[in-house]
Amino acid sequence: MPLPKRIGIRGIAIVLSLIVSAIVIFAITKYNPIVVYEVMFEGAFGTKTRCWSTIKETLMLTCIAVGLSPAFKMRFWNIGAEGQILVGGIVTAGCMIYLKNLPTPLLFLVMFVTSALAGAVWALFPAIFKAKWNTNETLFTLMMNYVAIQLTSFFVSKWENPFGSNTVGIINQNGREGWFPSIFGQQYLLNVFIVLILTVFMFIYLKYTIHGYEISVVGESENTARYAGINVKKVIIRTMLLSGAICGMAGFIAVSGASHTISTSTAGGRGFTAIIVAWLAKFNSFTMILISLLLAFLESGAGEIASKCKLNDYASEMVIGIILFFILGSEFFVNYRLIFRKKAAKEEK
Repeated sequence: MPLPKRIGIRGIAIVLSLIVSAIVIFAITKYNPIVVYEVMFEGAFGTKTRCWSTIKETLMLTCIAVGLSPAFKMRFWNIGAEGQILVGGIVTAGCMIYLKNLPTPLLFLVMFVTSALAGAVWALFPAIFKAKWNTNETLFTLMMNYVAIQLTSFFVSKWENPFGSNTVGIINQNGREGWFPSIFGQQYLLNVFIVLILTVFMFIYLKYTIHGYEISVVGESENTARYAGINVKKVIIRTMLLSGAICGMAGFIAVSGASHTISTSTAGGRGFTAIIVAWLAKFNSFTMILISLLLAFLESGAGEIASKCKLNDYASEMVIGIILFFILGSEFFVNYRLIFRKKAAKEEK
């Protein structure tokens, strides 16, 4: 299908979702839906702080979706991004606590490398079991999330500050060792650079390298890949190492570049939301930025609706759900052509 037509179908889906959401909002609250949507926009972009908060959320979703894309393109359903983010965040927090006396460039290098290694190792286990014994990667990676959550709880209790608070608190708040530095006065600009570099890298990797070609072939048919002389087991393990490493880097960005702490909510469900981003983008890294921005906008706007229009969180989540259903539903009309039987029969005659 031509690109303009695909964009048009998705645009119609968004418009229809806004109309249905408006009807639901009016039926529940009697508020003018246009006013509600204005509040939604204000919640995401109303101030400089809110703009950067939306950008920060967009970057996190994009980074995780970029990490998931090679595994998903290979038809390896990596549902374990949450755990990979958490283990990357754990080692980052550990470096900030125990290695804060290192020179700043060296500390950042150590955090970057160890977070990538932690995420890669966490993804390696399900990859090996899938490659050697054809285990169900969806269940395996999902269960690894719960192990990572308990591991995070263990380190939170070990590092809790103050003692008995069951939280780590802001790490190195006084000296800010291990915090991303501000660039041109912007706290999250380094996050932007790192995520953009990863996005460009993944686009080139999947589209123009032999590894990317092998991932596509394995994703289409493992038997075809074997017939073509591709080592399927090697591709599965290599691709999952890359996927886990980038998700581990997302944990590094979350801890060192955003929250400056570690908790079981550091991933915040983004590992699951990023699945929608990767799937809707058809594994195109640059398209992921736009879809991540849309989801971040919906999340920020829904929170503002809940506070200003005196709606509870359930009502705002309903709006997000309706919009997402329409966007996901539009993919059916992008991927399939409707042929009505009577019309097809007439054309045959």
